[in-house]
Amino acid sequence: MYYRRKGGRTVESKTSLRTLFWLFFKIGLFTFGGGYAMLPLIEETVVKKNKWLTADELLDMIAVADSTPGPVAINSATYVGYRRRGVPGAICATVGVVLPSMLILFAISLFFDRFLEWKPVAAAFSGIKVAVAVLILRAAWSLLKKLPHTAFAVTLTVLSVLGMLAINLFSLTFSALYFILLGAALGLLASGVTRLRTRKRGDRER
Repeated sequence: MYYRRKGGRTVESKTSLRTLFWLFFKIGLFTFGGGYAMLPLIEETVVKKNKWLTADELLDMIAVADSTPGPVAINSATYVGYRRRGVPGAICATVGVVLPSMLILFAISLFFDRFLEWKPVAAAFSGIKVAVAVLILRAAWSLLKKLPHTAFAVTLTVLSVLGMLAINLFSLTFSALYFILLGAALGLLASGVTRLRTRKRGDRER
């Protein structure tokens, strides 16, 4: 099956729109906590099973999805869908990952108060909270292992963790958005310094 993208470039894709929708529908259906809790399932589906992205591409995708407006899981689904089948694929993957939550929330809203007062539901949610925390930690650990082992990456990771711990311990008000913007600024600065050094070395060798 072939899909012609904008510009006349033809790329091969064996992924059907139905497959994209169904795979992301299952991710949205069986992942509680959304966002980062979905990343392990997205990695399992996109990288390990179907090999649509490499581990490095997944890491780049998460960085872009996290720094752009919207939930990271939805942005990731949109990106993967577009990579496989262009705009139709992006729509199918996005609708697939969002639809389970919409249906479940709609059903719960019909009898919300009674739903929360039901003891089995309260007990189930207590267990789900623990599972969500573990999934988020797993996603964080998986991302850490994929980071390049450079002095810059390690230093920035340590500073970010220490900063978040300080914010939580001292109850400071500091948006996570600033961490993202600061990380982007430092990354650009480090890249600029590296290019400048490389250029100077090339000039000396000449």
